Amino acid sequence: MTGSKLHANKHNELQSKDLQSLAERIKSWAAELGFDQLGVCNTDLQQHEVFLDAWIDKGFQGDMDYMFKHGRKRTRPELLVEGTTRVISVRMDYAPENIEQSLDVLKQGRTAYVSRYALGRDYHKVIRARLQKLALRIQDQVGEFGYRVFTDSAPVMEKAIAEKSGLGWIGKHTNVINSKSGSWFFLGEIYTDLPLPVDKPATNHCGSCSQCIVDCPTNAIVGPYQVDARLCISYLTIELKDAIPEKLRPLIGNRVYGCDDCQLVCPWNKFAQTARVNDFSPRKNVTDRELLELFSWSEEKFLKETEGSPIRRIGHERWQRNIATSMGNALRSKTISSDERSQMINSLNKKRSTASELVTEHIDWALAQSEL
Repeated sequence: MTGSKLHANKHNELQSKDLQSLAERIKSWAAELGFDQLGVCNTDLQQHEVFLDAWIDKGFQGDMDYMFKHGRKRTRPELLVEGTTRVISVRMDYAPENIEQSLDVLKQGRTAYVSRYALGRDYHKVIRARLQKLALRIQDQVGEFGYRVFTDSAPVMEKAIAEKSGLGWIGKHTNVINSKSGSWFFLGEIYTDLPLPVDKPATNHCGSCSQCIVDCPTNAIVGPYQVDARLCISYLTIELKDAIPEKLRPLIGNRVYGCDDCQLVCPWNKFAQTARVNDFSPRKNVTDRELLELFSWSEEKFLKETEGSPIRRIGHERWQRNIATSMGNALRSKTISSDERSQMINSLNKKRSTASELVTEHIDWALAQSEL
C-alpha cells in the first residue's frame, strides 16, 4: 500500500465530524477531476463472494482464469491490500452522443461496430491518473496514508463495490446502472486505510424489465443477473484467444470489438450522460469504419491506429479474426451491394495467403458464407 506503512493510530485520532467533512471534500475534489460520482463502502463483500463462487462453479468465466486464480483477494480487499478498511469508488460517464446512430451501425453489414467504450482513449490510463491525483490531494490534507488505486486492472470486485458505495445497482445484464445516468460509465477504486464514513448502498430498480435478456444476440444473459461469458460477444471478440465457436459466428454480426446491445436497449439509458472528459471523445480512425478498410490494416498500421486505445490489447491477429467473421456475416446478408460483395471476397482471398492459421480458419468460414 502506497505510503510504505499504515497510519491507523493517526487515523483513529480523527473525529467523526472531521471524517465526514473530509469525505465531503473528497467528493468535491473528485468532481473537479472529472469524476461524475464518488461513494465509499466498507470491505464486506461476502454476499458477492457467494455469487462469484457459484458463477465460477458453472464455468461461466470461460478462459478467464484470472477470475479465480487470486483466491479470495478479489472478494476480500484487505487480503489484496493489507490494512484496507474502506474502498472509494468513482464513476465517469462516457455515453455515446447518439444512441440511435449506434443502433443504425449494427444494421449496416459493411460497417464495423466497435463497443462505444473503446472509441476514445484507453480509460484505464485516464481514470488511474486522475485517481492518483485524487489520492495525492487527500494526502495533502491528512498527511501520509495507506492507499492503492485501481481501474479494472487487478482482482477487484468493482461492480459490487460500486453498488455498495451507492453509485448504482447491478442490473440483470450485470452492468451497474445509475438512476440518473444509466449504465454508460467507467469505474475506478482507491483502497485505503482511512476510516471514512460509508455511503448508503444502491437499491435495485430493474423491476420486471427483461429487455437486455431478450435482446442479447447470443442469449449470453442466461438468467437475471447471470451472464455466461462463453456466449458473450465481448468475451468472444476480446478475451477469447482461440477460434470463435462456429455456431456463434453468425450471431456476432458486424461487432468486431465488444458488444453494447444490452446497454443500447436498457430503458435507464435514456438518462445516460455524455463524457465531460475529452479523452473519451470518439476517434475517427476506429469509429464506424468499413470492414474492408480495417481488414486491410497491416500489423504496423494496426499498432499505429490503436495507440492509446483499449483495442490494442487484442493484437492484430485477433483483430483480423474478428473482422473476417463480420465480413462473412456481411456476405451472407443482403445488406451490401454486389460491388461490396466482390471486394470483400477478393480481400479475403488475398489475405488468406499470408494469414495465420487462426485467421485463415475464419477467412475460410467467411468465404463459405458467400456461397450460402
